[in-house]
Amino acid sequence: MKIYTRTGDSGQTSLIGGRVRKDDIRVEAYGTIDELNSFVGQAAAEAVKHAELAEMAGWLVDIQQELFDCGSDLAYAKEGAPLKISAEPAARLEGWIDQYTLEAPEITKFILPGGSSVSALLHVCRTVCRRAERRVVTLASTHPVNPEVQTYLNRLSDFFFAAARVANAKLGVPDTEYVRSAEVFRKSKK
Repeated sequence: MKIYTRTGDSGQTSLIGGRVRKDDIRVEAYGTIDELNSFVGQAAAEAVKHAELAEMAGWLVDIQQELFDCGSDLAYAKEGAPLKISAEPAARLEGWIDQYTLEAPEITKFILPGGSSVSALLHVCRTVCRRAERRVVTLASTHPVNPEVQTYLNRLSDFFFAAARVANAKLGVPDTEYVRSAEVFRKSKK
């Protein structure tokens, strides 16, 4: 089987149920999710090298599957198509975020992306996820979109932030604080 079809040479691509220009907002939205999925794969490949991050590496692979589902939901050109993303994955992410928030050191200032290589990659995932979410919001302003995709992406960027901090903590690397940051987060009362 050849992987090239030549059908896109004119600047159009196929959706499920139609063809659109390759710069169509729908293609931009699911293309950005595909880009995010590649970075998540890179982060998982780096995380699996550290025994302390084995669980996280597994979760990142689960997230890759769900991102593919998100892209699939966005690739439908017609309404009424069967959707793959429900409310459950976002709810599960909330549980993971809560767990990681407890495992990370207290935060009082803004932090910069970085620290360990895993953390730096997770911050890349976070920022690309935010861009994907913006693209989905733009798409949803003119076309019907599974609202659970937007919710999932919003929660996912929070997960990446929490995971980046935990990766640093588990690997014994401090977060890099933004030196001109005031104390913007209140310390919790224990």
